[in-house]
Amino acid sequence: MRAKGIGYDTGFSFDGVHRRPFDHHVVRRELEIIRDDLHCTAVRLFGNDLDRLDFAARYAADLGLEVWYSPFTYQLDPDEMLAFLADAAERAERIRPYELAHTREVVFVTGAEVSLFNRGFLPGDSLDERTALLFSRPPNLRELVLAASTRVNEFLAKAVGVVRERFGGPVTYASVPLERVDWTPFDIVSVDAHRSKAVEHVYQDGIRALVDQPKPVAITEFGCTTHRGAAGDGARSGAIVEYADGVPVRLDGDYVRDEQEQATYLRELLDVYVAEGVDAAFACTFVCYGLPHRDDPRLDLDMASWGVVKELDGRTGDTYPDLPWEPKAAFRMLAEYYGALAT
Repeated sequence: MRAKGIGYDTGFSFDGVHRRPFDHHVVRRELEIIRDDLHCTAVRLFGNDLDRLDFAARYAADLGLEVWYSPFTYQLDPDEMLAFLADAAERAERIRPYELAHTREVVFVTGAEVSLFNRGFLPGDSLDERTALLFSRPPNLRELVLAASTRVNEFLAKAVGVVRERFGGPVTYASVPLERVDWTPFDIVSVDAHRSKAVEHVYQDGIRALVDQPKPVAITEFGCTTHRGAAGDGARSGAIVEYADGVPVRLDGDYVRDEQEQATYLRELLDVYVAEGVDAAFACTFVCYGLPHRDDPRLDLDMASWGVVKELDGRTGDTYPDLPWEPKAAFRMLAEYYGALAT
């Protein structure tokens, strides 16, 4: 596997409020740890605040990491997304000289899972409504998915044109299988590929089919959260949180913390990617600020976190005393796995 990567959340503002801290020293330290201790060669930076995305991308480029510049759109219509992606592509192009100096690429990710996170593709005014529709499996689900796929591909054809007018590096898009993306205008085939119990019997065959075409394949997101049973739920494993005014406050039931299940899941999927010849893979994800670990199981929001480190509640860690988190079993597994691939 050429690019050994992890996702890094630079922050989202859906209501004008930033809930993820973004201290520049901490960001740089975390990116250094991603390179030096996790042995990553690439990082997928995602968020909807382009100023933050810029800062993180420049830090990562300066450290010699391959940057996957991934602006994330949420609850936008197609015209709003095109304007946002145009701005992002201009910013990413200005970062490319940083990478070229280190002989690494900047890859532009033209959005992610737009059919789910944005308006105008699937019925529903919100992410919850759109995903609930899919999981309810109405009789006309096939027609709805085919129509969404058509709209997604029409949008992506326009978006790629907008991006390539402004950005000179490789271009991809972080897809989900239901979108049935036409990869003709892209340089890299990229899929968010969480494995769940429902698809585990065909998962490796699906990855093999992806790789069995001329373009390099990237898994832009894979992982599960940190409770028993999360591996079977895959992409839905984080949906166990109760919110108050948009802020996570407690888990929605009784769960058992299981760091080893998360670590084993990541290792098993990496084994598949290496065996099948995937070019790049990005574990989901480094840290989920806002979901701290606590001793009380109902308040241990880290059980709903995709992070390979656990945010600590009001204190710094022991392994890295200047940082507000502690590595989990998944961190140690990933460091060992990526380190072995480098030898």
